[in-house]
Amino acid sequence: MFTRHVGLLIALLSMPFALRADEPAKPGDSRYEIRKDHDPNGIGKFYLGREIAHVMGFGPGGQGAEWLERAVREKEEKLTLLIKSLDLKPGMVVADIGAGSGVISVLMAEKILPGGKVLAVDVQQEMLDRLRENTKKLKITNVEPVKGTQKTTALKPESVDLVIMVDVYHELEFPYEMLLDISKSLKPGGRIAFVEYRKEDPDVPIKLVHKMTEEQVKKEASLPEFGLKWTKTIGVLPWQHIVLFEKRPKPDR
Repeated sequence: MFTRHVGLLIALLSMPFALRADEPAKPGDSRYEIRKDHDPNGIGKFYLGREIAHVMGFGPGGQGAEWLERAVREKEEKLTLLIKSLDLKPGMVVADIGAGSGVISVLMAEKILPGGKVLAVDVQQEMLDRLRENTKKLKITNVEPVKGTQKTTALKPESVDLVIMVDVYHELEFPYEMLLDISKSLKPGGRIAFVEYRKEDPDVPIKLVHKMTEEQVKKEASLPEFGLKWTKTIGVLPWQHIVLFEKRPKPDR
C-alpha cells in the first residue's frame, strides 16, 4: 500500500498540470534565465541557479486535490509533527501560501484558537472552492480563503505572524516577487517556514526539481531587500526539512 502511494506521489509531481502565470516569463528579465535544455519536470525557467518546477494544480477531476487529502499523507509526511514544530499560539494570524484544498490550514486552525485565524492563499479558484467546502463540513470558522496571484499574496502589510509554504515555494513561477510580497506581509519578528523535500537526501522518493537543499533556500530567502534572517532548520520529518526565517525589526530612525 505504501509503495503504491509513493508511486502515485512521484507520478503526480511529474505531471505538467496546466497552471500558467498571469504574465509569461520574459527572456529579458535579469532575475530569471530561460533555458531550452532543462529537466522535463521543470518549466525551463531558472532563478539563482535553481530550475522552477511544474505546478501540481487542482488537476483533471480534482486528482491533485485528492492527492493532497490522501489518507496516507500523515504516515508519509508526519503532518501532526510538522504542525507541532511550528510553535503555534492562540491569537496568531497564520498565512498558508499555496493552501490548496486546506489540509494544512485545517490542522493549524484549532491550534491558534481563541482569536487566531488562518489566511489560506491560493491562485486556483477550484482549490479555494474545495477548501470552503472542507471547512464548512468540519465546522471550522477561522480559516479564510484568499485569492492571490502569481506575484502577490493579497495579504495586508505587517498583518501576519507566521507564513508557511508546504512543498510550494519551489513551484512559484515568480519566487522573487512572491517572497518580497510575503516579507512585506509579515509583522516585525514574524516568521516564514519553508517546508521542502530534502534534496540532500537521495532516498527521498521525489523528482529532483521538486526538492530543495537547505543551502538553496537560505540563498534565496537571504536577499537583503526581504529583511529576513535564518533562525533554524528543523529536521524531524521523514522527507522534508523546515527552514525557518524571521522578519528583522525595522531599524530605529
